[in-house]
Amino acid sequence: MKEKVLTTKKNGMGALFVFLLLYAAAIAGCIGGGFLIEADGTPLVFIVCFIYVMLGWIPMTGLKVLKPQEALVLTLFGKYIGTLREPGFYFVNPFCTAVNPAAKTQLNQSGDVSNKSASAANADAAAAASKKISLKIMTLNNSRQKINDCLGNPIEIGIAVTWKITDTAKAVFNVDNYKEFLSLQCDSALRNIVRLYPYDVAPNVDTTGDGEADEGSLRGSSDVVAGRIRGEIQQRVEEAGIEVIESRITYLAYAPEIAAVMLQRQQASAIIDARKMIVDGAVGMVEMALERLNEKQVVTLDEERKAAMVSNLLVVLCGNHDAQPVVNSGSLY
Repeated sequence: MKEKVLTTKKNGMGALFVFLLLYAAAIAGCIGGGFLIEADGTPLVFIVCFIYVMLGWIPMTGLKVLKPQEALVLTLFGKYIGTLREPGFYFVNPFCTAVNPAAKTQLNQSGDVSNKSASAANADAAAAASKKISLKIMTLNNSRQKINDCLGNPIEIGIAVTWKITDTAKAVFNVDNYKEFLSLQCDSALRNIVRLYPYDVAPNVDTTGDGEADEGSLRGSSDVVAGRIRGEIQQRVEEAGIEVIESRITYLAYAPEIAAVMLQRQQASAIIDARKMIVDGAVGMVEMALERLNEKQVVTLDEERKAAMVSNLLVVLCGNHDAQPVVNSGSLY
């Protein structure tokens, strides 16, 4: 089903003015008709005016007010007749019904949940129950999900998705509740994409599907992962008339049951890398020292003295604590 935008004239103010005049005339007719009944017994004017006073509110139900970035999906006896999109004051067929199956649905997103006072909360509830459909850009922030990455490690991840409705007919008629539908598809797409990536860079892991190992990871390639999640969600909600503008990872961490172990692993990896750097630097400094001594011919060392010097220099350069010198008053031999 495709959206049909109504180009109805914004004649709500004129219709309201006419209805108020008719009401005033009906009330005056009721009063005047009572005098006529007493005068000549003719009740016709009184009956007509009384009926209008009792039923005159029905045409007023056709008055519709739309603010910017709002839409109203109208049906007449079950048939979709069109959507009002432009802001203004309209008069439509009073028997038309506005449809919004997600009107009372409250998700953890902007515009749906509020921590205000009781009166403000009641006002928000009334606004949420409105049949008008918001065309504004909204943010969906689902609860955190516990998912296993491609290595089987459990992680916790949360995303925020910005979205808006582009086709009101699809949103209302193609799915039962477009807000719940979007929330479910976000969770499903998140699981499908996250299981393709490791938490951190791991060897021999193909995250792109081209058959070659790469350095993709949830922690290091967050923009790429978020883009793939957005594409996956968009593909799933296309039939609901929803456009996913952006998705962002808002929370990423190892699950509590393995967080301590993974922290120790990261610390051990960092210590090993630091030690490798220290050793590489120490070996280079020892080589430079021996070369300089040979060039300047400061002292002639045999292989045993060279070995002792190398050992002492490596101990000094690679040690965690300051060196404690030992004065040797004798000979090496």
